[in-house]
Amino acid sequence: MGRMHSRGKGISSSALPYKRTPPTWVKTAAAEVEEMITKAAKKGQMPSQIGVVLRDQHGIPLVKSVTGSKILRILKAHGLAPEIPEDLYFLIKKAVAIRKHLERNRKDKDSKFRLILVESRIHRLARYYKRTKKLPPTWK
Repeated sequence: MGRMHSRGKGISSSALPYKRTPPTWVKTAAAEVEEMITKAAKKGQMPSQIGVVLRDQHGIPLVKSVTGSKILRILKAHGLAPEIPEDLYFLIKKAVAIRKHLERNRKDKDSKFRLILVESRIHRLARYYKRTKKLPPTWK
């Protein structure tokens, strides 16, 4: 499947391991991992950042193989899940940055065009999240 607003095909990716059991080198218990996740979420980290920290600093490659549930599910169970989904949040952040840039550089036609593309991605994602009930129907 190709990219939405460019020519890239995006076929290169890492494959998940077939075995769903935790690797032998992971000695951390599921309760400890959940505690680490909730502690990081209380500090204000996003689910993807939590996963990177667990992988790089604590040697936990996949949270689901250790705990049995994904990071976002654990956060929802503890009431710490972000209000809007992470990908939508970062697209909105990007659109705000482009708008700020356009205030200073009014003649930047390329940025104006890129802003249109980013905003169309935001609307498309928002429509999907409203349909799957992850966002309220009145969200704008």
